[in-house]
Amino acid sequence: MPLPTPLPYGIRDIKVTPYTDAASTTLAVTSVNLPYARTLSFSETEEFTELRGDDEVVTTRGQGPSVEWELEAGGLDFAACKAMQGGTITETGSTPNIKITWAKKTTDQRPFFKLEGKAISDSGGHVKCVLDRCRSTGNFEGEFADGEFFLTSGSGVALGSKVTGREGTVYEFEQSETADLTT
Repeated sequence: MPLPTPLPYGIRDIKVTPYTDAASTTLAVTSVNLPYARTLSFSETEEFTELRGDDEVVTTRGQGPSVEWELEAGGLDFAACKAMQGGTITETGSTPNIKITWAKKTTDQRPFFKLEGKAISDSGGHVKCVLDRCRSTGNFEGEFADGEFFLTSGSGVALGSKVTGREGTVYEFEQSETADLTT
C-alpha cells in the first residue's frame, strides 16, 4: 500500500555533515545538529543556453540543476559554523575556566557539506530533505540585539554529489511511514 501524499508541518531537525576530503567525496561519520532549527528553504534552478536561428529560438539546453538554499537557526553552534564556513575551533583551559574559540582566517575556504532537514508529516511519518554537496555562497549572518535571541542564517548552493552511490544527486526527498526523530 503506498504512503499517503506527505503533508509536512514545521521543522524537527537540521543536520550538517562535513566532507572529510577536499574533493567532497567522503562524508564525515558524525553529523552536527543545528540548534533550535527554524527554517531550511530551497529552490531548484538551472541555467539554460539557447540555440537561435532564423530569428527564433530553435531549442534550449540546460546546464544541469543546482539548488539554492537558505537556513536559519537559533544560537551559535561552533561545530556547525565550522562545518559550513570553515575555520578552526580551539579549546583551552580546564574547568571552571574552559574557553572555546571559533576563528576564521582570510586563507580559510568555505568547505562543502551535506544538509538534511526533517519535518513531521500531518499524514503520518516524517519527510526528510537531503541537499548534497552544499557550499555557503551567500552571507553568513547573525545579530546581537537588545531583547532578542541570537539567530544564525546562511545561504548557498547545492551541487551534484560525488559520493559513491550518490553520484550526480543534487537533492532527495524521503517519506517514512513512522516519525523517527533520531535520523
